[in-house]
Amino acid sequence: MPLDETRIFKPVNIALLTVSDTRTVDDDSSGNLLAERIVGAGHKIVERAILRDDVALLTARLHNWIDDERVDVVISTGGTGLTGRDVTPEALDKVKSKDIPGFGELFRWLSFASIGTSTIQSRACAVLARGTYIFALPGSNGAVKDGWDQILLHQLDSRHRPCNFVELMPRLRET
Repeated sequence: MPLDETRIFKPVNIALLTVSDTRTVDDDSSGNLLAERIVGAGHKIVERAILRDDVALLTARLHNWIDDERVDVVISTGGTGLTGRDVTPEALDKVKSKDIPGFGELFRWLSFASIGTSTIQSRACAVLARGTYIFALPGSNGAVKDGWDQILLHQLDSRHRPCNFVELMPRLRET
């Protein structure tokens, strides 16, 4: 992906959420992998949480982060599958202002190269919520790598051309 080296890199403040009924700080491999990549790219993790698969809990935390001026972006891992406990997309639906459908579409297209038709079971998605980007990735390490390395790394880099999510941030709350 083309970077315009004449532009200044602008780090973004990210809240990182792991959605799981079983993971803890000690064994949150996908959350840890994502945290390493976020910091390695030059961004800042302003908060991190692990919450169980519960729409009300997730929605409350998302509202808190959306209203927190320190948070530009929320990235979650987990809860995007098809089982009865997978409710991350439902929580995003409750807070969203706008869908970003291309994120899920591109994620599944890229993921197809890694896992074939199994990618159809992913409900990876993204929304805009009152000026805050929220990206929901599946909970596997491979999905985190695909989503961060092939999409978010580039779209959260202010030098990425021809366009990126960062350059839109000052205008996201326009009416």
